[in-house]
Amino acid sequence: MSVADKSQKKSGGVGETISVIIQALLLALVIRTFLFQPFSIPSGSMRPTLLEGDYLFVTKWAYGYSHHSMPFSPNLFSGRIFGSAPERGDVAVFKFPPNPSLDYIKRVIGLPGDRVQMREGQLYINGEAVAREKVGEINNPDITELNRPVEVWRETLPNGVSYDTLDLTPNGVGDNTREFVVPAGHYFMMGDNRDNSTDSRFSVGYVPEENLVGRANIIFFSIADGASPLEVWKWPSSLRASRLFGMVR
Repeated sequence: MSVADKSQKKSGGVGETISVIIQALLLALVIRTFLFQPFSIPSGSMRPTLLEGDYLFVTKWAYGYSHHSMPFSPNLFSGRIFGSAPERGDVAVFKFPPNPSLDYIKRVIGLPGDRVQMREGQLYINGEAVAREKVGEINNPDITELNRPVEVWRETLPNGVSYDTLDLTPNGVGDNTREFVVPAGHYFMMGDNRDNSTDSRFSVGYVPEENLVGRANIIFFSIADGASPLEVWKWPSSLRASRLFGMVR
């Protein structure tokens, strides 16, 4: 084989490698934009449903697409394309209305037109108390972040969706609120960790439908103690194996 042939073969190999890399990146971009987006839980606001160190797949098509569905949220259009309304009780990722560069994750509690209020720790929707029963206590700092037992209450929304909430503090700051009336095209979000959640009761406010990113569906990885998934040597002590591939409800 001549020097020219060797050079041409080497050049072709490099070109093919670059082409494969570009195609892989484009495929990853399409998947992230239109299908699935990985999301890590940054805070304890959704405990006990979601824990810090949980890694989720969020389905992007669940609510249709807005400009926030795309990386860096380019302002290409307004509203939603192929829009589908969230269901009450969905766990949804959305852009924080005061600062859309931040992703938040909460539970959809109020739909457009709903009246939502907290009275003495009890959730009311449209003037009716949401079914709520105490199911026990948790005394596990990995779940509660506290070194003491915490009460667990199960709520069941009018559409039958049930989930557990934590009651860290009786008469907490968010246990008694004014009545919120959800505007058209907006949603009212709350964290399951009711006494430790910045949500629509506070600075989050009403979430515009175009701020919705997707619905949380499955936990594909979970690790405790602030460890990184890349710190494989910590897996034996920190991996939450029982949470892997669990559905988000």
